[in-house]
Amino acid sequence: MTERFADIQLLRYEVPGFDGLPLRQKLLVYYLAEASLLGRDILWDQNSRYGLQIRKTLEAIYTHYQGDKNNSDWLAFVVYLKRVWFSNGIHHHYSCLKFQPEFSKAFFLAEINKLEASKLPLDIDELSEIIFNPKVMPKRVNHADGEDLLLTSSCNYYEEGITQAEAEAFYAELKQRTDPQRPPMIGLNSRLERSSDGSLHENVWQSGGLYGKAIDRICEMLEKARHYAENDKQKAVIDKLVEYYRTGNLKTFDEYAILWVNETESEVDFTNGFTEVYGDPLGYKASWEGYVNIVDHEATTRAKTLSDNAQWFENQSPVDERFKKKECKGVSAKVISAAMLGGDLYPSSAIGINLPNSDWIRAEFGSKSVTISNLTRAYNLAAKGSGMRQEFVIDEETRQLIDKYGDVCDDLHTDLHECLGHGSGQLLPGVDADALRSYGSTIEEARADLFGLYYIADQKLVELGLTPNTEAYKSQYYSYLMNGLLTQLVRIEEGDQIEEAHMRNRALISRWALANYPEALEIVKVDGKHYVRINDYELLRKAFGELLAEIQRIKSEGDFEAARQLVEQYGIKTDAELHHEIRERYKRLDLAPYKGFINPKYKLVQDDEGNALDVHIVYDEAYDEQMLRYGQQYSTL
Repeated sequence: MTERFADIQLLRYEVPGFDGLPLRQKLLVYYLAEASLLGRDILWDQNSRYGLQIRKTLEAIYTHYQGDKNNSDWLAFVVYLKRVWFSNGIHHHYSCLKFQPEFSKAFFLAEINKLEASKLPLDIDELSEIIFNPKVMPKRVNHADGEDLLLTSSCNYYEEGITQAEAEAFYAELKQRTDPQRPPMIGLNSRLERSSDGSLHENVWQSGGLYGKAIDRICEMLEKARHYAENDKQKAVIDKLVEYYRTGNLKTFDEYAILWVNETESEVDFTNGFTEVYGDPLGYKASWEGYVNIVDHEATTRAKTLSDNAQWFENQSPVDERFKKKECKGVSAKVISAAMLGGDLYPSSAIGINLPNSDWIRAEFGSKSVTISNLTRAYNLAAKGSGMRQEFVIDEETRQLIDKYGDVCDDLHTDLHECLGHGSGQLLPGVDADALRSYGSTIEEARADLFGLYYIADQKLVELGLTPNTEAYKSQYYSYLMNGLLTQLVRIEEGDQIEEAHMRNRALISRWALANYPEALEIVKVDGKHYVRINDYELLRKAFGELLAEIQRIKSEGDFEAARQLVEQYGIKTDAELHHEIRERYKRLDLAPYKGFINPKYKLVQDDEGNALDVHIVYDEAYDEQMLRYGQQYSTL
């Protein structure tokens, strides 16, 4: 652990094997890492139309403060700024609710008035209203059923005042003009705005357009990285990505995605661009992210075994035959070490990634999946000795089971989720990939999780040498259900509902199983505390298979109403008394529910003529030092 504040614990991750890479690969990592950091300002602006101005103002106060650093207002201000840094904006990275400052408005205004006017990018009155008024921009992404999701969300993907109905009508009409067999991911790389005549148009994120200054810097680094590409396929990937950035053409993006998914030979890989749509309440527009990775050869054996058997898993799936892929194409999987995290993957990162997201590309060309081993390792080390299992696991027998098999089964479930779950199944002809709208992300994550839960208990995994015996899977079943029913509640403030798609997915699966298979599991009270008790693990597998079949049907048929009912019934609401109990028990453990990472720092070593001699990696940068450096070095907008 390097630092802790509020509900966050920061960790460092090492990049094993980097020092042993040849210089050419080190330089490839270096320039791709630079490209992964240069889009940082894009994400801040996507998260809030005031995000960049607020960050720059807060950083100016932080760097110019001359007062008492034991002052309670100052200490609260520092925590607030660190939370804003961590979330890439003024809203919590998971709950999407706006942070409420614990320093006084008087302190804030006094410190602002000490700054030069040139250091203030936003009107003081407007700035203080945004920060201190809880009614102004209260939630970055709202998914509440029955509300206008655009008017009640403060993310910056749509011009203020555009309604949900207007946006949905705009994109419905646009879809009528696209190829139904190979539809581009419309809306992915643009802000929807209103013209002077009242009509709507897209302001595309591209060179020469919106975010053009940042995109040009990214392209510059990508082109430098191209000189050190490992093969012609990787060069073609970089060339096509640069072309997409410069044109904003979504068909070019699809061409890039196809090239990328077919490039599986390189030791060093990356993604860079507008990728995931969790931050858009309507699920069209993608946040900017970037990461660089290096293959972990030893751990990749596990993932490759799964991908090599993808067709077997698809054929044996409990879903309707109509929804199964007749041929699993291009399923590639590997375990990687993260070398740099950027944009929406920093400081909080996923531990597994499966791309591309386009359904037709996945069906025709396959997908590429990664599990990030060095991040998982850092999480596991931080969890050891935390007291969580002693507090929330029902008995010593189950704790020993999890101690023995928990880490290996966690990694395996992630592999199943990413390598096979997201790549499984197919849409029926004519079904719109966006048919589930605001519920689409939750349903998709539930589908992948259920695929992993169903198959982790299969004898096939023992035969493949991926689980040591037929008992190991029970550790994952218990841990997953304990999290979905109980412990993930520590991440939610009392009185709030579940907002984030992954949390909704875990709640949906766990609560559906609890409600529909009470003979398999229950929540019991022992000595005044609630625990999960599993009475029949085999029956639980049947439950997961049944729900997987239904979730796949919903996805394949685009059944919006069924998706809405499942998520609303099982994935959102919390029990106030249980919620309070879990948070109080967790509070006594003195742990932080959220974790993120400080990136390593790469230093390019050159001779007097500017020739590259080496790239050094160092791990000694403090959190505030890194954030302030990023604010200076990678300020592009």
